Amino acid sequence: MADSNWYPSSWKSRSAAQMVDYPDQQHLQRVLTKINALPPLVTPAEIERLRFQITAVQRNEAFLLHAGDCAESFDACTQQNISAKIGLILSFSLILIWGGRLPVVRIGRIAGQYAKPRSSGTETIDNREVLSFRGDNVNGLDPNDRTPDPERLLSAYFHSTATLNYVRGLLTSGFASLHHPRDWSLSHVRSPALRSVEFEKITRGLSDALDFSHTIGADSGRESVPFDQGGGRGVLGEIDFYTSHEGLMLDWEQAMTREVNVAGSGPSPQEKGFYNTSAHFIWVGDRTRQLDGAHIEYFRGIRNPIGIKVGPSLENAELIRLLQIVNPNKESGRVTLITRYGAGKIGDHLPGHIEAVKHSQHPVAWVCDPMHGNTLTSSSGFKTRNFGTVISELTSCISIHAACGSRLGGVSLEFTGELNDEGFSVTECLGGSMELSEEQLGLRYQSFCDPRLNFEQSLDVAFLISNYFKEERLGDKGENSIYAALGGRRTI
Repeated sequence: MADSNWYPSSWKSRSAAQMVDYPDQQHLQRVLTKINALPPLVTPAEIERLRFQITAVQRNEAFLLHAGDCAESFDACTQQNISAKIGLILSFSLILIWGGRLPVVRIGRIAGQYAKPRSSGTETIDNREVLSFRGDNVNGLDPNDRTPDPERLLSAYFHSTATLNYVRGLLTSGFASLHHPRDWSLSHVRSPALRSVEFEKITRGLSDALDFSHTIGADSGRESVPFDQGGGRGVLGEIDFYTSHEGLMLDWEQAMTREVNVAGSGPSPQEKGFYNTSAHFIWVGDRTRQLDGAHIEYFRGIRNPIGIKVGPSLENAELIRLLQIVNPNKESGRVTLITRYGAGKIGDHLPGHIEAVKHSQHPVAWVCDPMHGNTLTSSSGFKTRNFGTVISELTSCISIHAACGSRLGGVSLEFTGELNDEGFSVTECLGGSMELSEEQLGLRYQSFCDPRLNFEQSLDVAFLISNYFKEERLGDKGENSIYAALGGRRTI
């Protein structure tokens, strides 16, 4: 039931962190009025469907994959980049399904993830103080283009629309069926044992399972015919895919909020609800989750499933108070907690958070973000992450949940399937099965935000999680050989 004391602009009565100061407020209001009149990007029925699927994650009946760029750019809104990103998400989820025998809920950091929170409003470039770059929907990366421009919000709407339109087209035209494991190349894997004993064993088993499903008639028989010639979409072709972004720009979020009948609420009198129609799922970051702040005030009133970033600075009691504010009726499918502590801190904080939530009886999906707490600067000046540290936080998270009688329900990753003109992946994170060294970071470092796992490193993570869940399912409590081979280190 909607809160009668909440409305889409009620956040304006609260203190707001990370807000953008637009010099021309009248221009801003004209743009926001235009955006408010434009069609929604997603529908209430899709949003409610995602809530239902996150409820399955909370019951340990599905696994959530949240993945994509740290921040999108307008220039990266291309056929090649979008196809590569969606293809990687599909391949990753297929590996997870094989090991866990669970459905995967796919949520992309895509079609709207343009804004960037910053620790300071200004930065120094070439001995000149300029406004910080806040993302393509605010200002330009060029130091001479840092004045916030409301027209960029309108451009963000249309870039999001183009991205989402192409994603929908891909997923309804047989694109998913192209990502068959027999087509994956494992030539990047430096370790012969890891490649032949572990990864190839998984891909062979997955290929056999897909071929078996086709043979016994799980497909309709039309899948041997190409989709564009009247064929079906195949055993991989019918999937759900959802979009997400950090709910940082509250003026934008308000403009995209619509009051409509709650999808699936039955015959009249129908319940009304407010939906943020810019994305299926939005999350509040570690820097904007103040209990009395504007962002939490906004988040508490929308029907979308929401994510909350949980870091070392969040006390147990504060976490429970936060859950009480955004989900007072303890509705299933509403809240996902995305933990991001750092590999060296997870053991000090996650157990207490788990126990506090269990005691409160709030339904949540637990998702591990092993990226944001493990960022460092290389000796050559590149912002990077060490793959071994990333998977150490991830595996520690799995183990801590098990020890606390809980279960990890998903993973949140910054990754990309982008390739350069020569067909090589980006080089932004150290290590992995390709053993990327610090000297190689500058070869294809393309991120203007945080460093991302590349295609090969992303599949490394997928194989690691899949193997863990397979061994758990089969009752094998032995050492995860993939973890050790990929450079994982014990942190707890």
